[in-house]
Parts: sequence; C-alpha cells; structure tokens
Amino acid sequence: MVLLKLESLDELKVISLFHIIGLCLELYKVKMGSWAYPEFAYAKFSGVPLYSGFMYAGVASYICQAWKRFELRFVSWPKNKLSYPLIMLIYLNFFTHHFLPDFRWIITLLLFIVFYRSSVTFKVNTIGIGKVNVYRMPILLSFALIGFFIWIAENISTFFGAWQYPNQKHGWHMVHLSKISSWFLLVIISIVIVANLKKTKYPDQFS
Repeated sequence: MVLLKLESLDELKVISLFHIIGLCLELYKVKMGSWAYPEFAYAKFSGVPLYSGFMYAGVASYICQAWKRFELRFVSWPKNKLSYPLIMLIYLNFFTHHFLPDFRWIITLLLFIVFYRSSVTFKVNTIGIGKVNVYRMPILLSFALIGFFIWIAENISTFFGAWQYPNQKHGWHMVHLSKISSWFLLVIISIVIVANLKKTKYPDQFS
C-alpha cells in the first residue's frame, strides 16, 4: 500500500504501532480467558494468531484513510496534558479490571468532561452533482458510532469463527452489548494517538 501510495510512511508507522498495542492486549486477554481462538493457525503465538494485531491496525488505517478522504478538521481539540493521561488510563484499565474494579464508567465520565466541546468536521461529495457538503459532528458521537459498527463487524467475525467468547463455546450468540463500550474506548485511544501525531505536522487542521 505504501508502494502504491495508498498509505504514507508515517501512516505505516501508526498502523505498525497499533498492531503492537493490539497484539499485546490480545495476548493478555486470551491468557485471562476473555476470549479464545480455537481454530488451528500456523502463525499462532501463545494461543493468539498474529493476524489479531492487524484488527487493531485496521482501525488505525481506517482513521488515516478517513482523515484524507473526508478532510477531517477538529474543533476544540483538548490539550495533550488532558488527552494522553486519559488514553493511558483506558489502556491500563483493560488489563487491571481482571483483578481490580472496572473503572471504565468513571473514565467515560472524564472523557465527557474533556471532550464535550470537541467536534469534527468532514466533507462529503454528492455523487453526480459535484457538490461538496461540509458536516459537523460531536467527537464523542463519532467515537460511539465507530465503536458500534466495529461491534457489528465483531458479531459477523465471531459468527464465522474468527474468535470465540466464553458464552459462544457451545454455539454462537450475539456479542454482548457491553462490548460496544470497550470498542468506544479503544477507538478513543486510536483517534487520540493519530490526531496528536497529525497535529505536529498539520496544526491548521485543529482549532
């Protein structure tokens, strides 16, 4: 994709970073029994197929592509001293909630406090007319929508056996709705990291 100029070298670095972040989380979660990969795989380490990291990298790739194609601009984006500690708390909570209380709802409340004024603008071409419409959406709503559609994709993936949650061991069941909140939080990690990397090179895209 880099050779075909569909991705830049900077985007490749971001995608690779998310592959590592995702793979570390997968290794831990599978060990803790949160889900499993029961099917045989040649490229499997500690019960986790290496492709699992690419699922998280795919989210980062989507963000990078959406950034270019929809010409994203962010309004009232929070400062790094607020956003980075939050995403660190989110990532840490995914590990610690197995033996400490789950603080996701407290973290979500903090997210609403930090991001409640933030929004994103994006451009959409009207097919056949050539008209470009500019829309604006609260950033928290965009996080939730992306998380919801990843949850739908997760239902499709588990239905075809890509991985398996404990309640799906004896037959497929819909992925629990609580997983939407997990993806909501993971999407925030992805967007904050990508946004702050972009901000260093394209500060005019933020206000």
